[in-house]
Amino acid sequence: MEISPLELKTHYSNLLELHLKWRGNKIDKYEQLLSHGSDRLIVRLYADDGTTSIGIVNRHTEENKAFISFGDHFIALGLNVPRIHIVSAAEDSYILDDLGNDTLLSCVLNADGFNTEVIALYKKVIDELPKFQVTANTGLDYSLCYQYGEFGRDNIEYDLDYFKQRFLKNFHKGTIDEVRLDSDLSYIREKILEYPREYFLYRDFQSRNIMIKNGEPFFIDFQSGRKGALLYDIASLMYDAKADIPQQVREELLEYYLEVILQYVKADTDKMRSYFWYFALIRIMQAMGAYGFLGIVKGKKRFLESIPYALRNINFILNERIPGGELPYLRQIFGELLNANNTYNDKT
Repeated sequence: MEISPLELKTHYSNLLELHLKWRGNKIDKYEQLLSHGSDRLIVRLYADDGTTSIGIVNRHTEENKAFISFGDHFIALGLNVPRIHIVSAAEDSYILDDLGNDTLLSCVLNADGFNTEVIALYKKVIDELPKFQVTANTGLDYSLCYQYGEFGRDNIEYDLDYFKQRFLKNFHKGTIDEVRLDSDLSYIREKILEYPREYFLYRDFQSRNIMIKNGEPFFIDFQSGRKGALLYDIASLMYDAKADIPQQVREELLEYYLEVILQYVKADTDKMRSYFWYFALIRIMQAMGAYGFLGIVKGKKRFLESIPYALRNINFILNERIPGGELPYLRQIFGELLNANNTYNDKT
């Protein structure tokens, strides 16, 4: 959201009052944190007793209601999420635990490659994922879901159209055969709809939304959660562009997830392996739509840096993991995009 200096001052003032009501002490200083692709205002609050907390301001109160309700539900189950301490009467701001600055992504970027320590950290994250998907599925209030209540036909069609409008129209310089494109996208949609959708889908389960505190993963930004299939979230984690997980490690971690999930549900792991790649495709394409929207429309140029990773990942899946007779036009389009080195450079 675009915030004027006057609005910014008002938001800070409201957060300080909220903190005073919660803790009874004042704030010495505060700093605005990056919100990345979000419209929220995120502030670290430094209290006069040396403690810190995170203040959030978000005009989308329906999104806040989902986050607060889901968060309370996860806390009650003992899951590693920040505790929400106080919410404003208007439900447009709240204060929660400060989990620090270390994310799973920063740990990856600061490490010497994907070493054993980083892989072990990813496995810790994967150990926690079914607790959200399966354990927390029971008793969660899905009526509060923000945007979509289910990752079903409507949501899938929206994501595929988002990819077309926000990514392809910005970055593909040639003529697109809409009929052939829609045929391939419809094929992906129908494959995904074949898979059961009966668990909690975190939606944005990626390395920037996983905080690392004292060596343990904590989870944030689950407000877009909805009902859905198990495979979407592990695909989000494995094909998080900036993390750039080596393909061999992705395969190892996928197998680890399939072992872990069997502790929670009965599942056909061969079927999961087969369907995984279609979920990976749609997750990458949804992310590409976001890169186009945030990078071009919103002017947040750093999101354009993820495009080369996404192009390599999607070409690998199409050419190495999807059966040869499927999605011929998408193979052609993404091959053209990958080979056109100036496709995204002209936009930066």
